[in-house]
Amino acid sequence: MSSQPKTRVIAIANQKGGVGKTTTAINLAAALAEAGLKTLLIDIDPQGNASTGLGIEGSTRRHTTYDLIFGDVPAAEIMRQIGESPLWVVPATTDLSSADIELMSRARRTYLLQDALRQPAITSADFDYILIDCPPSLNLLTVNAMVAAHSVLVPLQAEFFALEGLSQLMLSIRELRETANANLRIEGILLTMYDRRNNLAQQVEADARDNLGDLVLQTMIPRNVRVSEAPSYAIPVLQYDPQSKGAVAYRELAVELMTKHGKRQQEGAAL
Repeated sequence: MSSQPKTRVIAIANQKGGVGKTTTAINLAAALAEAGLKTLLIDIDPQGNASTGLGIEGSTRRHTTYDLIFGDVPAAEIMRQIGESPLWVVPATTDLSSADIELMSRARRTYLLQDALRQPAITSADFDYILIDCPPSLNLLTVNAMVAAHSVLVPLQAEFFALEGLSQLMLSIRELRETANANLRIEGILLTMYDRRNNLAQQVEADARDNLGDLVLQTMIPRNVRVSEAPSYAIPVLQYDPQSKGAVAYRELAVELMTKHGKRQQEGAAL
């Protein structure tokens, strides 16, 4: 078995919107940090919702992912620590909306984020995890994320036609393995907004496990009003309601991934 990298880079992606992608990015990052693992969340969605959901006000985002990708500002000046926690964020703004057009003219247009992650300020920080919250499309920003990542975590809403949207994403991952990142893997399919009382949700789960096997993670994120409410307070659900079903599920997701990667909760951490 090959050794795991010290820093695990995971792109959180699904070209379909409304599947809980940003919610997962925020709360998985918070759960990993709660376990004492040093975590960096890079927001590459021009909407910047992951940044907002972790309390970074738009007016304070002087340096952003745009600066990181295009190399105009050192990473040390862009990363923002969340309170005293071991969680850092590279925030995004609508500046990223034009990134796809600008990337088209760059010689290494699919490798710019990978190059940025090699800056000394990031490599010397010894992050346990770097999570990348992708936009809801398979554009050049998402491709940059997948080229820079070890794996892709795919949130999948437990709803009708859920599996049909996966085919294009799986094809894109396969193509990138052949052309730009031979080591890219699927971290797992994460079922989100899952309601055990709903027969359709149970059928989607059964179909996903039948078709995708072990790629489907054991942890499922339930439909939970606390998860929906937390962003309006600009905090993760783990902080908003630590005992809610949503918070418990994201902690379980963190543990599942940590176990998979051979990482342990830090002594004295709360998870």
